[in-house]
Amino acid sequence: MFDKYLIVDDSLRNVGPTDAPSGFAFEAKLGYYRGLGLSMVEALDVTVDGEAIPREAIRFDEGNGPLSLYEMETAFDRRWPFGASATITVARSGGLTPGEHKLELLQRLRVSYMPFPSINSDAKTLTVA
Repeated sequence: MFDKYLIVDDSLRNVGPTDAPSGFAFEAKLGYYRGLGLSMVEALDVTVDGEAIPREAIRFDEGNGPLSLYEMETAFDRRWPFGASATITVARSGGLTPGEHKLELLQRLRVSYMPFPSINSDAKTLTVA
């Protein structure tokens, strides 16, 4: 339902020093209409140009400081509200080359009243300046 809105347009960028990026980042929105506690986000799978990014390289920040995906499992006091952008940062030496890149995001969410996870995905071609 909200899948086409998960990856925020024009948000892909390199992070770190301009001459030696340490990775890349983009903005993402939640694919569930009520917001969720961060501990209920079971997976945030990122793929760029067909390369799956290891879980260990991903950090999430809804505005209260970055967390690893493992730390999110016990972040019971933090929430990702519906409609709010969060920053997903990927540690990757050299970042991304300037130009177009195909970015994919899959969210697997545990919703209390659903007997199965809510799985949402989006793929967009974005440009790094």
